[in-house]
Amino acid sequence: MRKLELKIPPPGVALLAALAMWGLAFLARPLSLPVTLRVAVAVAFACTGAALGLAGILAFRRAKTTLDPMHPDKVRTLVTGGVFGRTRNPMYLSLLLYLCAWAAYLASWPALLMLPAFVLYMDRFQILPEERALSGRFGAEFAAYQAEVPKWL
Repeated sequence: MRKLELKIPPPGVALLAALAMWGLAFLARPLSLPVTLRVAVAVAFACTGAALGLAGILAFRRAKTTLDPMHPDKVRTLVTGGVFGRTRNPMYLSLLLYLCAWAAYLASWPALLMLPAFVLYMDRFQILPEERALSGRFGAEFAAYQAEVPKWL
């Protein structure tokens, strides 16, 4: 299974999940919710996702470390402050919130199936190899961070 690790950039995984959600939405009639409610919930999820993602990016920039999720071996600094004090993966959580926004807009219960699928894929094929690299590089400091801060929320 290691052949699949770090192969698809996380935004690409989210895009594939969004496309699958769109396809799954055709399997059942949309929930009968007012469009304004669907859009309002979608916008709320998307704005929260944007804020989290931007906070994560800015924290990495301030620390002058890589943003490239495909090469965790190039990380120079363990970022633990700001949004990283609440979640170890704010940018992946951001992508999940975008998918929640899409699910709300689609108002389709089959589309919701892709949310746990996205989390499981990211955990196994993106986060696990990243955390192995961080553990190798930062040792006890990363272990303490892992013990204190949740992976998602």
